Amino acid sequence: MLRLALHHRLQARAARALLSLSDRTLLRLSGGRPFARDGLTLDPQVQLLLTLQRRLKRPLLHELSVAGARRELEVNCHIMAPAARPLASVADDTFPGPGGPIPVRIYRPHGVPRPAPALVFFHGGGFVTGSLDSHDPICRLFADEARCVVLAVDYRMGPEHRFPAAPDDALAAFRHVATHTGPLGLDPARLAVAGDSAGGNLSAVVALATRGDPVRPAFQLLIYPAVDLTMSFPSIEIMGKDLFLERATMDWFLAHYLRDDADRHDLRASPWLAPDVRGAPPACIVTAGFDPLRDEGDAYARKLRDAGVAVEHVRHTGLFHGFISVCGGLSHALPPVLEMAAALRRALA
Repeated sequence: MLRLALHHRLQARAARALLSLSDRTLLRLSGGRPFARDGLTLDPQVQLLLTLQRRLKRPLLHELSVAGARRELEVNCHIMAPAARPLASVADDTFPGPGGPIPVRIYRPHGVPRPAPALVFFHGGGFVTGSLDSHDPICRLFADEARCVVLAVDYRMGPEHRFPAAPDDALAAFRHVATHTGPLGLDPARLAVAGDSAGGNLSAVVALATRGDPVRPAFQLLIYPAVDLTMSFPSIEIMGKDLFLERATMDWFLAHYLRDDADRHDLRASPWLAPDVRGAPPACIVTAGFDPLRDEGDAYARKLRDAGVAVEHVRHTGLFHGFISVCGGLSHALPPVLEMAAALRRALA
């Protein structure tokens, strides 16, 4: 295990050095021609990262066992993660949930007075992979940059706990925070939800399910969210091959997460299918051009806006699904992440 960790650190160091080169040099190292698809051009740093992944023959998650896929995602999230931000405290805890205690990690930045604004964060990973550790660097960044307490939720995942365990835990965790703001030192008027990919799905579900609650989210940050598990949007096929998130991997995730095909149409799995989204909290929805989930995220932003919800929608055309986890090595991915943190800070000010 120690040898494997050293191997990954050496890979990361070499990759970071290469990615710091000029865009022209990056393209030359990637074969000399920009990668284009669907009228978009892949960012040169991302193109080199994709080239390196292929040359190193890194496995795709669906080619592994569940345990192997979980280990691989942890490695991928830490190889080029942003540097750990120093915070006032980081503490593990549990909240009560419908299937037993829900592990959470609470990040408190320096200099934020109580009652503090707070973000309830749900990690990505296809409802099968991901953890408090995989997204620890990004939670630290959000806490520090957005000047808020971050409460990261380790919801139950498949195949051990199939749908609707994940949204049930997400909703229970948010409602626990909402009803315990006093002991937690939080401001009930300044709570947000956020997550990437599967975590964006859970954030959207919580944002809709709590519209009638006494304390509900004041803001939702959805980062390349999976909001349509029927997988009916064109980008699923257009961007679902030879990039970082494969259609085959998404099928593998859902085979481990859902009980049957009928679950795809449940509003707790596919918030895009909600007939009425009026009254949802203001949103910032971030999508990436080279992402199979691009079109559904774009469409969900339009749906919310058409229902009268205040929406900031940003599509980063040259980036890919998962870019927040590599913003420590991809300098072109860091500004979008800092923009997300700034949106959170403004919304919770």
